[in-house]
Amino acid sequence: MHLRSFLLIITLICCQLLLGNSFVWYNGKQAITYAVSESTSPVVGVALGMFCSDMEQVTGMQPQQTAEKEATIRIIQLDMAALSQKEKQELQRLGIPIDSISAKKDAFFISVLGRASKKQLFIVGSNGRGTAYGILELSRKAGVSPWVWWGDVVPEKKNRLTLPAKFSTFQSPSVEYRGIFINDEDWTLQPWSWKHFEPEGVDGMIGPRTYKEIFKFLLRMRANTIWPGMHGITVPFYFVPGAKEIADSCGIVIGTAHCEPMMRNNVGEWDEVLRGKYNYITNKKQVTTYWTERLKEVHSYENIYTIGMRGVHDSGMEGVKTLKEQTTALQRVIDDQRKLLAEHVSPDVAKIPQQFVPYKEVLQVMENGLDIPEDVILTWCDDNYGYMTRLSNIEQQKRSGGGGIYYHLNYWGRPHDYMWLCAIQPGLVYNEMEEAYNHNVRRLWIVNVHDLKPAAYDLELFLDMAWDINSVSPSTLNEHHERWLCREYGDAAGKKLLPAMLEYYRLCAIRKAEFMGWNQVELNKKKYARGWSSVADTEFSLTEFGGELDRYLQDYEAVKQMLIEAEALIPAYRKDAFFGQLKYAVFGAAAMATKMLEAQRARAIATTIPDSQWSQNVELLTASAKSQHAYQEILKLTDYYNNEMTGGKWKYSMCHNPRNLYVFNPPKLPITPTDGDIQKYASMENKQVTSLSKLQLEDCVAYNAADYVKATKGVFKVENLGHSMNAVSLPKGESITFEFDSPLQGEATLRTAVIPTQPNDKGDIRFSISMDGGEPQVCSFREGFRTESWKQNVLRGQAIRETTHQLTKGKHTLTITALDNHVLIDQWMLDFKPDRKFYVFPVKPAY
Repeated sequence: MHLRSFLLIITLICCQLLLGNSFVWYNGKQAITYAVSESTSPVVGVALGMFCSDMEQVTGMQPQQTAEKEATIRIIQLDMAALSQKEKQELQRLGIPIDSISAKKDAFFISVLGRASKKQLFIVGSNGRGTAYGILELSRKAGVSPWVWWGDVVPEKKNRLTLPAKFSTFQSPSVEYRGIFINDEDWTLQPWSWKHFEPEGVDGMIGPRTYKEIFKFLLRMRANTIWPGMHGITVPFYFVPGAKEIADSCGIVIGTAHCEPMMRNNVGEWDEVLRGKYNYITNKKQVTTYWTERLKEVHSYENIYTIGMRGVHDSGMEGVKTLKEQTTALQRVIDDQRKLLAEHVSPDVAKIPQQFVPYKEVLQVMENGLDIPEDVILTWCDDNYGYMTRLSNIEQQKRSGGGGIYYHLNYWGRPHDYMWLCAIQPGLVYNEMEEAYNHNVRRLWIVNVHDLKPAAYDLELFLDMAWDINSVSPSTLNEHHERWLCREYGDAAGKKLLPAMLEYYRLCAIRKAEFMGWNQVELNKKKYARGWSSVADTEFSLTEFGGELDRYLQDYEAVKQMLIEAEALIPAYRKDAFFGQLKYAVFGAAAMATKMLEAQRARAIATTIPDSQWSQNVELLTASAKSQHAYQEILKLTDYYNNEMTGGKWKYSMCHNPRNLYVFNPPKLPITPTDGDIQKYASMENKQVTSLSKLQLEDCVAYNAADYVKATKGVFKVENLGHSMNAVSLPKGESITFEFDSPLQGEATLRTAVIPTQPNDKGDIRFSISMDGGEPQVCSFREGFRTESWKQNVLRGQAIRETTHQLTKGKHTLTITALDNHVLIDQWMLDFKPDRKFYVFPVKPAY
C-alpha cells in the first residue's frame, strides 16, 4: 500500500515537472482564447475562421476572442498594426524580432513569451498571408492535417494542448510565389464541382464555393498562387461570380498558364465569330482590345501576368511560318504587352509581377534571340513527365525577375496520358526541385494537378519544399514520408505503411498504371485511328529470371497485404481518408497490372493450343478470369470512391478512364470468362516465384547504383528514386566504383540505366564507363524533343545505354563517371546473353 502511494506521488511530481516545462494553451476546461490586432487583412479573418473550426473539432469548444491582456493567444499583423514606437519597443523587449519579420514577405513568428505569471502565445505575421500561415501553423500543432477537408482527415479529439515553455519558430518562404495549376480537370474536379458540390451553378463551372475550399487548402499549405482551371469545357475563372474577390480575400495571387497571356483564358474567352482569328499579325487590333479589357478589370488585384503569345490553346502562334517570323512577331507582342501593362496596371512596369514561359516550341524561339525584359520571371518547364528540360544559366540567374518552375504531377499528351493516379516518385520531385532551387529558380513554383486529392503526398512535398527548401534532403525523403503517413493515419499505421508505399512507388516507377497498355497517343492519325495505338503485350517476361511478370504481380499483392494489415490499426474516423489517399491508388494500380499481365498470359497460352480447347484449358481460364476480375475491381473501387466514401461527398470526382483511353478498356482476352468462371478461377493462386533477394543469376550480374564500394567527392544517393529506389547523383567529373565477380568469360553487354534527366544547360548529358581501369566508353542520353527514344525513356522511368566488354571469369571493377551535370545512375547489368528479352533488372531494390 505504501509502495503504491509512493509511486503515485512520484508520478504526480513527474507530471508537474513536465507541465512546468510546457505552455498550456488549452486546458480541457475553458475554450481557447485569442486576441487579434485591430487592423488585419481579410485573409487573417479567413484563417481565424478555419482555426476556430479546427479547434472546435479538436476540443469540442469554439475559441473565444477576448481582450489582449486576457488572451492565451495574441495575433499581430505587422504591416497593418500601426504600432507606436513604445509598442514596438515593448514587443521587442518580449523577444519578438520585429525588423527581421517585417523584412520577409509572408513570414510569421510564433513564440511563448511574457512573464512567468502571465505567458502568452504570440503569432506575429509580416503581412496578411504570413499572419494567416502562423494561425494555421497552430492548427497543425494541434494535430489538424492540411487535408482535413480535402482528404477527410478527421482531427483527433484532445483534452489538452501544450507547447514547450520556450517554444519559438520563425518561418519565411524559400520561394516567393508557390501554388498549383488546375489543369486537365475535365474528369475530376470540374464535374464534381458543378454536378455535385455546387449543382445550383452553371454546367461546367468550378464554382465559387469550390474555389474557396481550394484557396483555404492553399493557405493550409502555406501557398499563395493559383493558375485556375482553363480547359474548354470549364467556365473561365473570371466568369465565375465572386471568384476573384474570394481569391483576394484569401490572399491568393492569380496567374495564368503558358498559353493565356494578359490574364485571359483564351480557350473559354476568345470568340472567333465575334473577334476573328487569334492572330496578332492580321488581327492585332482585336487581340489588343481583348487583352486591354481584362487588364482594366483586374489591375487593382494581386496578379502575375503572363506575357508572350501562343495559339488559342496549347499550340503554336498563329500567322507565322518560320522561326525568324515567329521570333520577330513574338518580340512585337511582348513589347506591346509591356506598354499595355504600363498604361492599365502601373507606369512602373518593372514592378508588375510578370512571367514568360518558354514551353514547348517557345523555348526554341527564345533561344533565337528573343529579348525578354530582365524584370520578367523566366518560368522553366519539365518535359511533362517530371524531368526538368532547362534551368537558368549563370547570366539568367542574375536577372532581377528571377526564375520560375512549371512542373507536372499529371499530364494529357504524348507518349501517353497519366491522369488517373498520381505516382510520380517523391525522389524525382525532390531532385528536380532541389536542382531548380540551386539554379536560383526561387521566384515562382507552380505544379500541374487535375485535382488535389489524388496528388496528396507529392503535392504536399512540392509545396513543403517551396516553403522551406531545407524541410527535406535526399537522405530524409523516407523520413518525411513517414511523418506524413503518421500524421494522417496515426503512428502505428504510419510506420507500417511506409514500406508499403515505398514498394508502391517502386512498382509504379517500373511502369505507371496508365502506361501498362504499352501503347501511345498523339500518333499519326493516318496510321492510327484517333492517333492512338492499340494495347499490346508488355515487355515483362513470363520466363526470364524465374518469371518477372509473376514477380511483379506477386510484389503488388504483397503491398496490398501490407495495406490491409495497416488499415486494421487506423481508427474508424480516418478510414475514408485512408481509402481516398492511399488504398484506392494502390489497389487500383495493382488491379491494372493484373488486368494487363494476366491478359497477356492468357493470349500467350492461347497461341499454344487449338481454339477448340480454350474453354477447357484451366490455365487459360484462370488467367482470363483474373484479368476480367481485376477490371471489375477497378470499377468497384471507383464506385465506392464516388458514391460511398465519406457519405458520397466526392461523387463524380474520381474517373477510372479519363479520355476513355484504350488502356482503361476491358482486357483483350482470347476467351471471355463467364461470371461462373470468374468466381471459380479468379481466386486461384499463381505460382510463387523466387524473390529478387534469393534469385540466383548464372549468366549475368546486376547491381543497384547505390551498391558502389567507392565514390568521389559530392556523390549522394536520392531516396525513393528510380527502379532501385536509391538512385545515385553524380556531379560533373565525379564517379562511383563497383567490385564484382564475373560468372563467365567472354563478351558481355553492359546495360547502364540512368534516370532520364535532361541537360539543363542546352549542352549534352553524358557518363563514361571504365572496366578494370581501361579506356572509358562515353554514353550520351540526351534526347530530342518528343523523339521515340525519349518516349520510351519516360514510359519506363529509365534511359538505358549499352556498351560491350571482354571479361575473364572472376573479380573486376567498374567505374561510372559523370561527364556533365544532372546525371543520376540507377542500376547496371552485365549480361552474357545480349539478346535476352526482359524488362526489369534482376536486383533487389536498395531500400
